Amino acid sequence: MSRKVNCIMCGKKSLDKDTIGINKKLLGENIDTFFCLECLAIYLECSISDIQDKIEEFKESGCKFFS
Repeated sequence: MSRKVNCIMCGKKSLDKDTIGINKKLLGENIDTFFCLECLAIYLECSISDIQDKIEEFKESGCKFFS
């Protein structure tokens, strides 16, 4: 993804590909707005650590959003 993606909630700039990938995996691959990890954790009512663990799990399973 070549365009800069910012958090829809707090405005954090230039989200990385893993953050964009976890948004797509958990919220739907056709979304066009994204949360940073901190705001995604608030939105999903979980911890940032939970999300980071899921990112690693999806990477290890070969998920297309993390390749």
